[in-house]
Amino acid sequence: MTRGEAHTNVPGALACDQSRMPPDIATMRAIVDRLLGPDAAPGTLPPAPDEIGTLTLQLRGHLELLLPEVEESAQKLPRASLPRYCALACTGEARERLRTQPAPRYGGPAGHARRLARTLNTLCDHWEALTESTA
Repeated sequence: MTRGEAHTNVPGALACDQSRMPPDIATMRAIVDRLLGPDAAPGTLPPAPDEIGTLTLQLRGHLELLLPEVEESAQKLPRASLPRYCALACTGEARERLRTQPAPRYGGPAGHARRLARTLNTLCDHWEALTESTA
C-alpha cells in the first residue's frame, strides 16, 4: 500500500460506506434466529458456550451498525410522531443492552445473548418500518 492510498480498516471508512449501503437485515435476522428460533424457548438449551461468545460478538457488532441508522431514520420524522418516539426509545434500550454484561442471575452468557438478539430483532423491525415510510 502506498502512502496516499486509503486503508479500508479505518473506522471512518466504515462510517462512509455505511451511509451508502443499507444494513444487511437478512444477515442480522439469521443471527437472531440462531438464538430466538421457534425452538429457543427459555427452557431450551442454548448453543454451545464457544458459539454463544461468537454470536454475542456478532450481535453487538450488528447493534452498533444498526443503531445510528435507526436513529437517523427516526430523526427525519416529525417530533410528535409515535414511530419516531418508539424507534428512539428502542435505540436507548439497545445502548443500555450494549453496556451490560452477562450475569448468572439473568441466564449468564446465553441469557445475555438472547436479550441482545431480541433487541436487534426489534431494531430491525424499526429500521424496516422507518425506511418503508420514508421511501
